[in-house]
Amino acid sequence: MAPSRRDCRCDMIFLSGCLLLSVLGFHPALAKVCNDYTRHGLDNNWYTRDGEKLPIMVLMPMNESALMSSISQGIEPAVQLAIQHIRESRQYSFSLITKIYDTECDNAKGLRAFFDAICYGPKHLMIFGGVCPSVTSIIAESLEGWNLVQLSFAATTPVLADRKKYPNFFRTVPSDNAVNPAVVKFLNYYNWSRVGTLTQDVQRFSEVRNDLTNELEKADIQIADTESFSNDPCVNVKKLKDNDVRIIIGQFDENLAAKVFCCAYNLNMYGSKYQWIIPGWYQGNWWEQANSTNCTTKKLLTAMEGYISVDFEPLSAKQINGISGRTPQEYEREYNREREQKGVEASKFHGFAYDGMWVIAKTLTRVMELLRHKERHDMYHNFTVDDREVGKMVLDVMNETNFFGVTGQVMFRNGERMGTIKFTQFQEGQEVKVGEYNAIADVLDLINNTIRFQGVEPPKDRTFVRLQRRQINVPLYSILSTITILGMLMGGAFLFFNIKNRNHRLIKMSSPYMNNLIILGGMLSYASIFLFGLDGSFVSDKEFETLCTVRTWILIVGYTTAFGAMFAKTWRVHAIFKNVKMKKKIIKDQKLFIIVGGMLLIDLCILICWQIVDPLKRTVEEYSLEADPQGRDISIRPFLEHCENTHMTIWLGIVYAYKGLLMLFGCFLAWETRNVSIPALNDSKYIGMSVYNVGIMCIIGAAVSFLTRDQPNVQFCIVALVIIFCSTITLCLVFVPKFITMRTNPDAATQNRRLKFTQNQKKEDSKTSTSVTSVNQANTSRLDGLQSDNHRLRMRITELDKELEEVTMQLQDTPEKTPYIKQNHYQDVNNILSIRNFTDGKDGEKSLKNHLEQKPQAQWGSMDPSRISRGPLEDINSPEHIQRRLSLQLPILHHAYLPSIGGVDASCSSPTSSPASSPHHRHMPPSYRVMVSGL
Repeated sequence: MAPSRRDCRCDMIFLSGCLLLSVLGFHPALAKVCNDYTRHGLDNNWYTRDGEKLPIMVLMPMNESALMSSISQGIEPAVQLAIQHIRESRQYSFSLITKIYDTECDNAKGLRAFFDAICYGPKHLMIFGGVCPSVTSIIAESLEGWNLVQLSFAATTPVLADRKKYPNFFRTVPSDNAVNPAVVKFLNYYNWSRVGTLTQDVQRFSEVRNDLTNELEKADIQIADTESFSNDPCVNVKKLKDNDVRIIIGQFDENLAAKVFCCAYNLNMYGSKYQWIIPGWYQGNWWEQANSTNCTTKKLLTAMEGYISVDFEPLSAKQINGISGRTPQEYEREYNREREQKGVEASKFHGFAYDGMWVIAKTLTRVMELLRHKERHDMYHNFTVDDREVGKMVLDVMNETNFFGVTGQVMFRNGERMGTIKFTQFQEGQEVKVGEYNAIADVLDLINNTIRFQGVEPPKDRTFVRLQRRQINVPLYSILSTITILGMLMGGAFLFFNIKNRNHRLIKMSSPYMNNLIILGGMLSYASIFLFGLDGSFVSDKEFETLCTVRTWILIVGYTTAFGAMFAKTWRVHAIFKNVKMKKKIIKDQKLFIIVGGMLLIDLCILICWQIVDPLKRTVEEYSLEADPQGRDISIRPFLEHCENTHMTIWLGIVYAYKGLLMLFGCFLAWETRNVSIPALNDSKYIGMSVYNVGIMCIIGAAVSFLTRDQPNVQFCIVALVIIFCSTITLCLVFVPKFITMRTNPDAATQNRRLKFTQNQKKEDSKTSTSVTSVNQANTSRLDGLQSDNHRLRMRITELDKELEEVTMQLQDTPEKTPYIKQNHYQDVNNILSIRNFTDGKDGEKSLKNHLEQKPQAQWGSMDPSRISRGPLEDINSPEHIQRRLSLQLPILHHAYLPSIGGVDASCSSPTSSPASSPHHRHMPPSYRVMVSGL
């Protein structure tokens, strides 16, 4: 017998305490009291009677003023339609009776409705419903104390997935977390491995974001940035852009979605480079209703174009007859007809409510079968079952549910519906379905040619940076290499010319061995150009490091070899022509080789220490990102390879300091010998020009090379041109004049020497006259006369030089065939020696004048009669003739080649010697302290 309303009111305290204690875990005793008050004549034999009406508690917000009431109003036609179809199927021996209790989406009112259902209603076998998350979670937490099972069709909050806290809760609708595996599958489909999240700071979205983070980590997808916002998302959207997030997964409602896309438009975060993935449960045309921003609808639509929305599939798209014998499309038509008759709006959850009623029907049928089976096999025939056992059986049967409904395959995994997730894309102002994800089979099925990306291909998940080596252009390298090859061929031609004519007097007097070193240094410098043009595009990283060392060694050694040889030759000219004390010395090529070798030894010491202590390594310098010139969705990060080490500045400073000192000293010597120009004997003038050329060009080249460090083409071009220019100009200045002289007038060397000597001597005489006049102005007229005589005698000496050289050449070329030497030649020599000695200094000039007055004319044609009777062979091989030849040849060479460099020493001849003295009576030692050796 049912208790009165008064008694039931009195027991509300017990019901409230029952619920509270059940939440705390103390429910069996109070649950029994509550169940005792709510049996209403329904015993545990309900499973044995056919045609029994089984009551089902339905909890929904029905009040129109309540939140989410629109969902419930569209659910009732689906529930009634499901009960009708279950009855029409005639597969079930009972009929379901539903009683809707209004929770009004309020926690207190929802609890009151739940208590009233238990207290005043019949004994319910299951609870159907639960729309509002807060009310549903409170009731679901207490179900275990009442041995009841709840099946929801609209509660998508992820909180209810906790089986420890809500063990008796099931839902036919997938939870919000169910979209996360689908999103991960979608990301993998397009090979997006880097994403960012933008989440509204609400518990519902935060829980989805946390679950998504776990799913992304399992799939090895990088979360580049995670942003949360409350009201203004623009700052967070800007951070996503700064972190180069291209694939953005959003979790926010439609009100803030409009603000998000307005910020995206202002930040240009839309189009072919970005992809937005947002929830798909927004209402239709939500951007028009939720737009509270300063962006126009056109701007919002522009930013929204192409976004992907993800949500559960409300109705299956498969043309398959479900458990009701109808396809989802047939059911939808019947549902629309029923709701239109009642004048309510469609609810997106109506299909899940329809399938939920079928789940209840199948579950109760299965439980009844199990109970009947146990009763038949009870050997004592007093089988009874309590509420706890029935509740456990309902839980077990619910987990075994598997059938095809209007929403697809209906299955539960730990109380969660394994449903179908759909993907839609916003295209030209409307959402278009582009694919779906089957959670049971874990398969993503995208509809062909439905997804439209705004670019030619799907957006990249990041700004793909393509490393681009700043390398030397092949045409530039080819051109400079060709010029270098021509320079090397020219150097080879000069080397051949120098070796072939090494015994020619013109070449021999310019020191051919030192010239060979100049050519060798130039060739090495040329060769370094090929190595400077090679980078990582031609060789491997390891080979590049080897090139760093090799090209440095070759350039330094080549520079030292060429410049050292020029420096040595310039130094010899300076030592001879700028020796103030006129001390005579012998400077041979061996000494110059020692100088060059010493320079190379210093270079080798520096290079070896450099290589051992701090070797050159390959380093890569990266530069800022640049846009792709072809307009592709990539960025270019240029990088440049360098040859560097830890203390690069120190080593370069040592090399530059050493080379700089040599260069300055070489420039100084070149300046000091700038007025020395004797083409037949040396090439000091051209060597000086080369030293200037090398010095200036090296300074310019080093400075420009340092300033163009980031521009390899410019740097290589400058370095190559400096090397080519220095080497080519140096070789041409040293060898082209010789080549021209050899081709045009091989004998012009001597003539040029005499001419230049005469001109230089005039300058020296003028300088001497000026200095003497300043010392003693009283003797000006007398000195002018002596100077005129001196000049006339020097001209006479110059005229006689040619005859002396002819004699010398005859002695050198055919000494055995010359039968005799005319006595007048010996007299000429003696006269020249006397005149030469008389012309040295003031006293010499005076003595020379007195000598000429005493003997105005020399007896050039006289001959000793005692020698006429002797035979030519006997006369030429006699010891006397041999001594005469030696005493003649050495002074000839001495006087012929050294007047231009300062005259001879007084030890060679005395001003008091008689001009008619015969070589036979005067001993001429071959010591001449100033010897020009291979200039």
